[in-house]
Amino acid sequence: MRPGPTSLGPFDPLYTELPERLAIFPLTGAVLLPGGRLPLNIFEPRYLAMVRYALQQPTRLIGMVQPVENNADRDFDPTARHAVQRIGCAGRIVGFQETEEGRYTLTLSGLIRFAIARELPVDDGGFRLVEPDFTPFAEDMAERDFAIPARPNFLSAFKAYVEAKQLKVDWEAIKGAPDDHLLISLAMLSPLSPEEKQSLLECRDLEQLAAMLTALFEVTVANRQAPDRILH
Repeated sequence: MRPGPTSLGPFDPLYTELPERLAIFPLTGAVLLPGGRLPLNIFEPRYLAMVRYALQQPTRLIGMVQPVENNADRDFDPTARHAVQRIGCAGRIVGFQETEEGRYTLTLSGLIRFAIARELPVDDGGFRLVEPDFTPFAEDMAERDFAIPARPNFLSAFKAYVEAKQLKVDWEAIKGAPDDHLLISLAMLSPLSPEEKQSLLECRDLEQLAAMLTALFEVTVANRQAPDRILH
């Protein structure tokens, strides 16, 4: 799902350099896609420890995953081990700052998706570690060009979705955005359900992602336009 030949940065690891152990951050509704950017505000002790662990690794990767049960991440019990989705995305820390309130603010750059092969014993810091399987998603790190199929139809579906949801959108920015970045940004930022975002994450490639996102826009608009039904 990796977009475009310019997306591989000089600090990105090679596929052969990907780690055998990966710290994961379960967060409902926060889906990272390869090529996307995700800002995070970290304050729980176990996740502060997770960030410190990631910064000490050569690849500086954190695995973003969603809990199976929505909002299970709001359980602040450090011993809780709620089930998580099997597919996530590894993001590299590309921005990092400490705050005076004892928080970390950071930005992850989506690199490659992974499947959780198995969960490893909990680290001393209380965060969760997994053995990631990157093999099914090796193409996420391949260089390639991409154009949204039938871009006018895609934008038309998105415009109807924006109107139905009464969203504010910078249309000038959208007009000038490359197709790959536009698609990934809309998939990550649109107010879709956690289940819908997980489906987008698991799309085979960008073409399938564009088709599914279009369908989700159209379904939302159709549901808003359908008259209320009265059961007798």
